[in-house]
Amino acid sequence: MEQLSSKEMTRIAVKALEDKKGQDIRIIDIQNVSVLADYFIISSGSNSNQVQAMVDNVEEELHKAGCDVKQIEGYQTANWILMDYGDIIVHVFSQEDRLFYDLERIWRDGKTVENLEEL
Repeated sequence: MEQLSSKEMTRIAVKALEDKKGQDIRIIDIQNVSVLADYFIISSGSNSNQVQAMVDNVEEELHKAGCDVKQIEGYQTANWILMDYGDIIVHVFSQEDRLFYDLERIWRDGKTVENLEEL
């Protein structure tokens, strides 16, 4: 199976988060500021069950597209779950932890992608 581009992976992940009512979904293009990944996707959920459902849906949809997660951190506590797909990294937060860690501020040198059509 052909490897998906990071843009295609990002589109699938964002749609999977939207399907589970992910809140305040942000895409940050970090290609020019980091070798970690091409895109960070940041979203939050209102409770741990929703956060886990969002992560499960991202994993399922990307798996269907032929992309397997390299690593998932934080699933049990569901305060901040990090999903590493190599080219993209998905962060799903509880609302409180998202405010506390403020990744958007930390990665402000990246370019915010306003909508999926920009990818």
